[in-house]
Amino acid sequence: MTAPLRVANVSGFYGDRLSAMREMLDGGPVDVLTGDYLAELTMLILGRDTMKDPSLGYARTFVRQVEDVLGDALERGVKIVSNAGGLNPAGLAARLEEVARGLGLAPSIAYVSGDDLRSRTADLGWGDALTANAYLGGFGIAAALSGGADIVVTGRVTDASLVVGPAVAHFGWSYADLDALAGAVVAGHVIECGTQATGGNFSGFLELSSLEGPLGFPIAEIAADGSCVITKHPGTGGAVTVDTVTAQLCYEIQGPAYLGPDVTAHLDSLELSDVGPDRVAISGVRGSEPPSTLKVCLNSLGGFRNTAEFVVTGLAQSAKVAWLRRQLEAAWGDLASSVTWTHGPAGVPGADTEEGASTRLRATVKSADPKVAGKAFTAPAIELALGSYPGFTLTAPPAPGSPYGVYRAAYVERDAVTHVVTFGGGASEVIANPGLAPRAGSSGPESAQPPEIRGLSGQNGGLAGPTRPTPLGTFVHARSGDKGGDANLGLWVGAGPKRDERVDWLLTTVTAQWVRDLIPEAAELEIDIHPLPNLGAVNIVLHGLLGDGVAASTRFDPQAKGLGEWARSRTVQIPEELL
Repeated sequence: MTAPLRVANVSGFYGDRLSAMREMLDGGPVDVLTGDYLAELTMLILGRDTMKDPSLGYARTFVRQVEDVLGDALERGVKIVSNAGGLNPAGLAARLEEVARGLGLAPSIAYVSGDDLRSRTADLGWGDALTANAYLGGFGIAAALSGGADIVVTGRVTDASLVVGPAVAHFGWSYADLDALAGAVVAGHVIECGTQATGGNFSGFLELSSLEGPLGFPIAEIAADGSCVITKHPGTGGAVTVDTVTAQLCYEIQGPAYLGPDVTAHLDSLELSDVGPDRVAISGVRGSEPPSTLKVCLNSLGGFRNTAEFVVTGLAQSAKVAWLRRQLEAAWGDLASSVTWTHGPAGVPGADTEEGASTRLRATVKSADPKVAGKAFTAPAIELALGSYPGFTLTAPPAPGSPYGVYRAAYVERDAVTHVVTFGGGASEVIANPGLAPRAGSSGPESAQPPEIRGLSGQNGGLAGPTRPTPLGTFVHARSGDKGGDANLGLWVGAGPKRDERVDWLLTTVTAQWVRDLIPEAAELEIDIHPLPNLGAVNIVLHGLLGDGVAASTRFDPQAKGLGEWARSRTVQIPEELL
């Protein structure tokens, strides 16, 4: 029997806890340290870095982390795999070589490239783009590790590929091992966001046994068949439970078919089980052939934006807001049509604090012209300082407009992308495409049918008794996030009494209209509902809630991180029998 591969995550985003790599190396036995540093917004940030200095474009904090642990990692035989290469994996590899020489060490460092399509955007019909990166799979990473690499850095691979690659190298899987690959994809998805799998951003945080100290980062113990156990080092903060793992499984997904460059993992096939303290097993994951195209992350410069935030205090708040808006819209003229207004809850006039008696009114402008987003927008606001509503004040002085980016997804045929591994000595290897025919009985991602929901008959899970207006979060957990301009909202029933009945209610109650009632902002939006019965969950996609995506969104919560908690606080009709 081949021993499980212990893959430890050390980063969920560019800016995550700097000490995590050292903590995971020293906290207990691990075989591979992986770090995810890239997101759609991060690619835009790195693209702007390269505009200032073409030698940049990678996550510089990763270099500091590696410098701290490299000697110990080499001595213990622990591999390091990361997508921190961003837009410049070759540059990151060269920088790591410099660091290693300075430490008197000689690791084998390989990098994976081919994802960067910036020079070909016009030929591919995408117009000008600041960044254009295809999502590669894990087989390039696997080739690098099989070729003896101690460190592998990549450009844009899928987040889960950082786990798939080491597993392929360790177990010798091929593209035909669809179920095993799918299991590794699920393991990678669970640990890719770091401490979100151990209690971070978890709606049931009050149930956790340990909230003291920093949360421990997650580990996936992957078996030869692709099943895994999610855990963490002993003595670290947070917890690994069925619910914390479910939370991450419901995070930023679309439907039950989780599409990847190596395999399509069917999230409605997996089973979760509690196998000990801070140990959750994931089994039964089914895989089918991957899509024929690769997804591409495109970021372009959208223009400039600026925000002015006004504080409105005390009595007659609505009249004050109306007067200010009339004044500013008249002064702005045509610019007023480019301004978005939002404001928080009304203050309580008799509150014990001035802040409690105030509301904040935000005006946000977007323009292709930096002068329009600068003084043309801010000057009229400042000029009203002594001539508008009583108590006029701004939360910050005027500032120039800042550039923003627009994200969009594109797709490219696989043979238009050359997936390459470059080894430490300069030799390179091109990674072949899957080239799979569907296996017998496979229902690929396009034709997969939604699972049958057992024993259900209509609204309220077939319960006909009285209902009571109750916060949704009374027994429903939530996790939310962004995918470009779309928001994802995962709802699931946690462990507790009457769970089966509560799951039935959730799966049959959540419809597009129910979501529109729950989230009034979504009243005019296209909404997709995807049941995940094995998880007791429903995933909801709200198309366009975030406009042009996080970097361009004027929404109060541009990444929809708090959307789930807002949804849980909303009052819905719940059968009394379930309460």
